Amino acid sequence: MTSIPSNSISFPHKLIAQLALGAAVLAAWEAAAVWWVDPFFIGRPSAIAVRLWETFVHGDMLTHTGITLFHSVVGLLLSLLIGVPIGVLFAAKRSVADTVEPYFLGFYSLPRVALAPLFILWFGIGSISKIAMAFSMVVFIVILNTHEGLRGVDRDLVDMLKSMRASRLYLLRKVLIPSIVPWIFASLRVGIGLALVGAVIGELLGANRGLGWYVEYSAGRVDIIGVFTGLVVLGVLGMALNEIVKAVENRVTEGRY
Repeated sequence: MTSIPSNSISFPHKLIAQLALGAAVLAAWEAAAVWWVDPFFIGRPSAIAVRLWETFVHGDMLTHTGITLFHSVVGLLLSLLIGVPIGVLFAAKRSVADTVEPYFLGFYSLPRVALAPLFILWFGIGSISKIAMAFSMVVFIVILNTHEGLRGVDRDLVDMLKSMRASRLYLLRKVLIPSIVPWIFASLRVGIGLALVGAVIGELLGANRGLGWYVEYSAGRVDIIGVFTGLVVLGVLGMALNEIVKAVENRVTEGRY
């Protein structure tokens, strides 16, 4: 049986520590809004909690959350489906990687925020432009991480297996895929936040639904509580998605690394 490292904590203690930290932050925020800072500028957790209850139970916040979640997750999954094969191609064909690299880095350096109006002109204000925005934020990370993961494969191990006449399928299943799994999950962990950012930017610039639209609508009405309500939902959504990815990663890598 594997012993737990001395610097790790058990799940109940970790959960208690996380809840205590969250409660302390909320208490400090509430105190600041009551005694030190005008709540018009920073909102109040108690007022935000009331707004959350009203908008989820009696309003359409659940619809806005589902739309933003859909845009982000689809963009994230498309980034994996397209980015991983491209990263594998770059690692397998060095000549292709060397030829494409300047253009790839040029596109990667473009601020994706500047592309949002272009996506809206191309695809309209529907879901496709938001998915394209989320995709553009994540796909380069997936390509780079996949490429880097394959570059780190032990070449001596690959050569030894080839000398033993191991098939390409065996190499792929036993060596190459295990080597890029941690990098793919790292891309997912980073990509969750970027996909949410991309979806929200698209919704801010042209939409009639979604959390980005809700934040923009609240800001237009000078409703600071509404703005913070949308931001809180986005933060909780990002934390929930990260926890899901972490659980899947632990399940997939259990006993392998």
